[in-house]
Amino acid sequence: MSDTQFWVTVGVWNLIVFSMYGYDKLCAIKGYDRISEFTLLFLAFAFGGIGALLGMVILRHKTLKLKLAIPIALLWSVYAVGFGYGLWVK
Repeated sequence: MSDTQFWVTVGVWNLIVFSMYGYDKLCAIKGYDRISEFTLLFLAFAFGGIGALLGMVILRHKTLKLKLAIPIALLWSVYAVGFGYGLWVK
């Protein structure tokens, strides 16, 4: 898999994760069955951190739930350390 294919795949996956957060928000408003928090966290940790963060911030969904906000913040901390290390090594 080339770099371009990888980043396109990650981008599409993050779009799907963002959509799942939007769908859960819609279900919350309409009173339908919801997506579990475990599933939302799993999607975020499976290369969907950007989509999860954008879903939380743009859609204002689950931002007050520390059970979801803290792991997403930790995930982004790991991303930042990894990115910084990648820049330092280069």
